[in-house]
Amino acid sequence: MTAGHRMAVGKKIALIIIIVILAGAAGIGWYVRQMLEPMQPSEKPVRVVIPSGTGSLAIAQKLEEAGLIRNAAMFTYYLKYKGQGDKLQAGEYDLTPGMTLDSIVDILNKGLTVKEQGTKLTVPEGYTVKQIAEKVNQQFGTDITLFMQTAQQNKDFTAQSFSYIPSNAQLNNRLEGYLFPETYEWKKDIKVEDMLDQMMLELDKKLASLPDNWQESLKSRGQSFHQMMTIASLIEREVVLDEERPIVASVIYNRLQKSMPLQIDATIQYLLDKPKDRLFEKDLQIESPYNTYLHPGLPPGPIASPSLASIKAAIQPADSKYLFYVTKKDGSKGHIFAETYEQHQQNIAASKKNQ
Repeated sequence: MTAGHRMAVGKKIALIIIIVILAGAAGIGWYVRQMLEPMQPSEKPVRVVIPSGTGSLAIAQKLEEAGLIRNAAMFTYYLKYKGQGDKLQAGEYDLTPGMTLDSIVDILNKGLTVKEQGTKLTVPEGYTVKQIAEKVNQQFGTDITLFMQTAQQNKDFTAQSFSYIPSNAQLNNRLEGYLFPETYEWKKDIKVEDMLDQMMLELDKKLASLPDNWQESLKSRGQSFHQMMTIASLIEREVVLDEERPIVASVIYNRLQKSMPLQIDATIQYLLDKPKDRLFEKDLQIESPYNTYLHPGLPPGPIASPSLASIKAAIQPADSKYLFYVTKKDGSKGHIFAETYEQHQQNIAASKKNQ
C-alpha cells in the first residue's frame, strides 16, 4: 500500500468516525429533548408529598413515579442547568400531568402546597383584571391599586403565557385575558406577583390539555396567540350557551375576513365604568381602539378572562357563513344567526316579538 493510499484510507476512516460522532450527538440531543417534553395532558391533578430534607434526585423520582415528568435523571440535570435544585420546598402538592418543567419547578420553588394554601379565591369566567383586583381585595385585603400596578408593570412572571403578550401601549390592562378563571387556594400572605403568576400558570396548564395541533391551527390562519385570546374574550362576553361559542367565533372570523367592523357590544361595555342594560348611540361613539364600531379589526387585546370553552371555540370555530347574530328575547340567552343583513333585520323583528 502506497503512502498516498494509506492517507486516503485514513481520511475515510476519520470521516466515518466524525459521522458516527455527529449521529450519536444528534441522537442524544433528540433523546434529551424528548425527555424534557411535558407528559400527556390531564385535567385531574396528582397529589405529590415531598418530606422535609428530600434531595432533588429523590424529588425527581417521586415526580416520575407520579407521571408528571418523563425521566428523573434528566430532570435533575435540568435543575442544575437552571440553577434551581437547592430551592425546591417540601410539602404536599397538587400537580397536573402536562405541566411544563418550568411550571413544576416554579410551584415547588414557591412552596405553593395544598396545606398552606387555605384561602380560596374564585375568579369567574369573563372577569376583567379590575374585577379580579376588587375580588382579591375582598378576599385577601390586597390594595386594588397595588394589584393593578403589579399586573401592569411586573416583568418577572414565569408563566409561558406571559411571554405571548405583546408590548403595545394601547393595551388597557397588560394581563387582561391572561388571568385564568378558576378557584384558587393560597396562603393569606401570598404576594400579588405570585397570585398573578399562578393565574397565568393555570392558563398554561389548561393550554397543555388542548389537542397537540392547536398551535398549527393558529399558524394556518396567520394568527398570533394574543389575537386568539382576544377573540376568545369576545366570545366569552357575548355568549352564554357553550354550543353557540364556535358559531359566534365563526361570525367574528367571517367578518374579519370581509373587513367588516365587528360591532361587538361587549367591547363598548368594556369601556364603561359600569355595564349598561342598553347601549345608546353616544356610547357607540366613545373614542377608543377597543371600540369595534368605530375601528375595524380586533381590539388591541382581550376584554376579559375567557373560559377554556371560549379558547377552544376561538381555535376551532364552526364552519359557517354567518355574519350577524341577535340575542333572543325569550329568556333562553341564545342567539339567532343570519348570513345577510336582510335576514338579520327579520331576526331582530322576530326577537322583539318574544319580549
